[in-house]
Amino acid sequence: MIIGKVQGVYYRASAKDMADSLGIRGWVKNAPGGHVEVLASGRPENIERFVTWCKNGPPRAKVAEVQITEKEEMDFENFRIKRSGE
Repeated sequence: MIIGKVQGVYYRASAKDMADSLGIRGWVKNAPGGHVEVLASGRPENIERFVTWCKNGPPRAKVAEVQITEKEEMDFENFRIKRSGE
């Protein structure tokens, strides 16, 4: 979960670009409260690089906090932007 000024600043699109460049699979979506939620799967070193990017995000974002919860490995075909209600 990415907390801060992260909606309306192209966070999701930028996260997808970064995930694609790192070979990460999963999804990103807007969450209630103005947060952004990400579920990411990939090589540990690439996940680490992605998390580091998430802590800053795109230029207009103001990330206050990144909350990480580890889950069992899931299989995704790619990384996509989920729309509201998905």
